[in-house]
Amino acid sequence: MLLVEDDQGDILLTREAFDLNKVRNRLHVVNDGEQAMAFLRQDEGFAEAPRPDLILLDLNLPRMSGMEVLREVKADVMLRTIPVVILTTSEAEEDILHSYRLHANAYVSKPVDFEQFIRVVRQIDNFFVTVVKLPVQG
Repeated sequence: MLLVEDDQGDILLTREAFDLNKVRNRLHVVNDGEQAMAFLRQDEGFAEAPRPDLILLDLNLPRMSGMEVLREVKADVMLRTIPVVILTTSEAEEDILHSYRLHANAYVSKPVDFEQFIRVVRQIDNFFVTVVKLPVQG
């Protein structure tokens, strides 16, 4: 999994949620939109980066917004099959609608409460890793 998040507190919470939920997938983290695209395209110091099975994407990012990352991922024939879950603090209807118009696979507002955040991460992992059948990438 690739987490695209610039808030160090949210990164720590996500790592703790992964540990507590015993999430099997390895979590890779980048801190801005440009790094996310470099990771996904294996450019600029990310030549050995694995192709993630899932992208957890914040909307409010420096250098390139989450919406811009989502637009590029879904426009790229090599990347568009990677599921993208928007995981953000925004509950704005405009952000939700825009994300789905850009073909986000899910939109999740980050819970403020740690226990709820852990449950959300568990549900995302269960759904996208256990329930959903994803295409095999070559």
